Amino acid sequence: MANVNPISEQFETAAELAHGHKKRGKIWVYLMAMGPGLIAANAGNDAGGIATYASAGASYGYDFLWVMVVILFSLGVVQEMCARLGTVTGKGFSDLVRENFSLRMTVFILFALLIANFGVIVTEFVGIGAAAELFGVSRYIAVPVSAVLLWVLITRGSYSRVEKIFLVLTLVFLSYIGSAILGKPDWHEVVGQIVTPQIKEDPAWLTLLIALIGTTITPYMQLYVQSAVVEKGVKPSEYSFTRFEVWAGTFFAVAISGFIIIATAATLFPIGQAVETAADAAQALAPIAGQYASQLFAIGLLGACLLAGGVLPLSTTYVMSEALGFERGVSFSWREAPVFQGMFTVLLGLGAALALIPNLPVIQVLLGVQVLQGLVLPIELFAILTLINNVELMGKYVNRRAYNLAAWTIAIVVSLLSLTLIVLTVLDWFGIKLGG
Repeated sequence: MANVNPISEQFETAAELAHGHKKRGKIWVYLMAMGPGLIAANAGNDAGGIATYASAGASYGYDFLWVMVVILFSLGVVQEMCARLGTVTGKGFSDLVRENFSLRMTVFILFALLIANFGVIVTEFVGIGAAAELFGVSRYIAVPVSAVLLWVLITRGSYSRVEKIFLVLTLVFLSYIGSAILGKPDWHEVVGQIVTPQIKEDPAWLTLLIALIGTTITPYMQLYVQSAVVEKGVKPSEYSFTRFEVWAGTFFAVAISGFIIIATAATLFPIGQAVETAADAAQALAPIAGQYASQLFAIGLLGACLLAGGVLPLSTTYVMSEALGFERGVSFSWREAPVFQGMFTVLLGLGAALALIPNLPVIQVLLGVQVLQGLVLPIELFAILTLINNVELMGKYVNRRAYNLAAWTIAIVVSLLSLTLIVLTVLDWFGIKLGG
């Protein structure tokens, strides 16, 4: 099958844009490159991520803000490598894994990704329902309507349209900045905690630290950014613009995560208000920081879940279609890519339907998904590093020595943290507490 995506013919390349818009300056070209990196990084701020950041702020104040700097660097490096893989090879992650790894390894990675991603899809629709109910809308209305809107967007649109709508959804995250400001934080202390790392021996603090780092770099984000870069038709000669976009998107997403911590640290931490879900945090803000802060937090949650609710099934469909050798891409019609469109429809519809099950054990589902994601992440990271350093595959675009050292360090540390989180989660299932 040809790897050249027809969608690339529908867009001006970044190089052409640079030539045609010299009078507008280079900033125009960089803005036009915005898309895959910004969307992928912000999709990571989903219901589970928001709940984790809110819990960090509510339980430990500003203590974890320095961790966000570490996350910023780590996430940016991983996202950049995936974008570079897609740009240089013109192939998605599954294509490269199938061509460069054993059949057994390929099947294991893809099956684990499918199960883990599907579990997260369900939790995103649970989040949509919870956010809607904060505004007085029943989840039994909000979830089906959201699923239909996402289905129409993906199956009836072009990549350009889908990307623009996803980009608009990322603007919703700005509501968390407003929520943080309304919480009236001590900005002097905020800056101090960002630049002054502190590590505590408290077992619960260490567990939350692992959760923050180990679950921020999630597998589906890397899958999406690579597939999106391929579908957008980015060429190696244009990659400098995409690299900027990936890092800018990562910075924006991590900054938003920081504001979530600030919002809950300024309001919920002083009164010892614990939270387990993002909806809990939104509700708890109302009597302390005011109804506007609560509503802004809820708007952010709804937008986050809608974005991830579209990105997750889409990235999963990309991966499975690539692995099976079928045509894939948002711009393909049902006739051109029936498997791609059909698989997306099933994942979206089934995820929404399961989210409406009464008394669904959301926390248990999140923990189970967390374990699966933690199992897949180390394998995915080391596969990415193997591929990015393959000279025959990447040519002059392989990692430089210093960059490679940083990338391997990140992969090892994040993998160890993810595996540690798995152990802690499983122990918790059996009622065994760390340090207890």
